[in-house]
Amino acid sequence: MTSCQHNQSSHQTTSSADPGKSALIVEVERLRHENQALKSQLTQAQKSSAIGELVSTTTHEFNNVLMMILNYAKIGLRNRDQTARDKAFEKILSAGQRATKITNSVLGMARNRSEHFAPTNLENIVDETMVLLERELQKYRIGVEVDVDDNLPMVSAIGNQIQQVLLNLVINARQAMPDGGQLVIRLKKDVDANSVDLSVRDFGSGISQDKLRKIFEPYYTTKAGPDESGKGGTGLGLHACYNIIEAHGGKIRVESSIGKGTCFTIRIPVNRQPPVIPAACDESNAVRISATV
Repeated sequence: MTSCQHNQSSHQTTSSADPGKSALIVEVERLRHENQALKSQLTQAQKSSAIGELVSTTTHEFNNVLMMILNYAKIGLRNRDQTARDKAFEKILSAGQRATKITNSVLGMARNRSEHFAPTNLENIVDETMVLLERELQKYRIGVEVDVDDNLPMVSAIGNQIQQVLLNLVINARQAMPDGGQLVIRLKKDVDANSVDLSVRDFGSGISQDKLRKIFEPYYTTKAGPDESGKGGTGLGLHACYNIIEAHGGKIRVESSIGKGTCFTIRIPVNRQPPVIPAACDESNAVRISATV
């Protein structure tokens, strides 16, 4: 074979391989776009789920306040006794003051609707969230302990997203204690890590190790469906929490013991750094799981 023929043969071999290679590149690009579109749809579903639960909680709280005002107003109108009327007026005043607290919490959430990172007071977010969930937790006989470090620094965060995480974790904790129990929320500063740890601890049934490793997967749930309040069971909540904390350059840790309860801890940097994207098969940088069975 002459040199010319050899070069021509090599050129034909390369040319014949190019169409297959090009088709593979096109297919990979198509799958990448499709994957991105599915992620966007999942993110939207997570937002809709969070908004739905928030609207449900707020509406329920306002309804409780209105019913109290209406019932005591009727009592005041029916009774001519001044003592009974004064008691009714006091209850109406108390309900009105609670309505103000709920309104302020909702306004606080509205102020946090920005999708941009900004200095965020986590203690305010905890306070506003507990106002919204106060009656629900009382209904299910859940006592609440809030422990906050002095001189807690603000963190770089998107406030409404952190509140979404907290709402989800508190509701999960309440559902883990169907017979009542104690809920502990802690805010601790870590000077060495230049971050703040937010932990939500329940003393419920706990999560088995085989389920624990799956709880951050989309659509995975340990529940049969929404509870009587219409919350939970979609499998979107904890996956959304994971995505939010990862986007904040933070970490999320879960520790659980069967029969003793579960503790979720999220670490949020005071000064946000670009998140480290872990390898596809290694989520150890973002999630740490510990279980005792």
